Amino acid sequence: MFCGECGSAVTTRAAVRPSMPPIAPVPPARHSFASTGVQPVVVTPSTVEEEPSPDPEPAGNGVVPEAGVDETGEDGDQRSTRVVDLLENDEQWQPESLAGAHSFPPAAAAQPDIDEATRMPERARPPAARFGLHFSTGESVTVEGTGLIGRRPMAQPGEYFDHYVTIDDPGRSVSKTHLEFGQEGGAFWISDRYSANGTVVREPDRPPRMCPAGMRSRVTRGARVEIGEQFFLVS
Repeated sequence: MFCGECGSAVTTRAAVRPSMPPIAPVPPARHSFASTGVQPVVVTPSTVEEEPSPDPEPAGNGVVPEAGVDETGEDGDQRSTRVVDLLENDEQWQPESLAGAHSFPPAAAAQPDIDEATRMPERARPPAARFGLHFSTGESVTVEGTGLIGRRPMAQPGEYFDHYVTIDDPGRSVSKTHLEFGQEGGAFWISDRYSANGTVVREPDRPPRMCPAGMRSRVTRGARVEIGEQFFLVS
């Protein structure tokens, strides 16, 4: 090999690569846990908790059956919960707050004792006017209220009268129940009971008039009432 500057030959030694002594393996350090009192830590694989399974998908009608509810039908088949339309029974439906409530009849008010109860006095009826009936057969009666006149006066079922005036008529021109009488507002009235011979009223200074059967006719005091062949005066 020649030098680049002077051109003389230069002798070179082959470069020898130093060899590295082999490294002896170092044994792992051993600690005495007995001397230190520290227990070795045992590492175990961690337990992986299983994730809860998702809720079952709802049935076709969108209703999830409640737990503990038997969905078995009468024929043994598994059936989904039946959906009830509340609008069909809207009259019977109640809110949840009232569904469990029981309705009780209102308690009856305690009745006061007889001594403490207010006693309502009976309203006094206006006194009925008295009228005298003087018959051509000799009978004379004083009447108040209502009554029947005839040979054998008899009321119909459901009727009630204060007086039953029987007169003696051998010729039987007077019917058994000839007429009915009463008073209204202090005035005396009579009504023919569909007698055979009818009833005629004769009042002073007035022409006689026939009383229509079944209708009331007012009679003033001093009038004469003819029944068949008999009559009576009103006083």
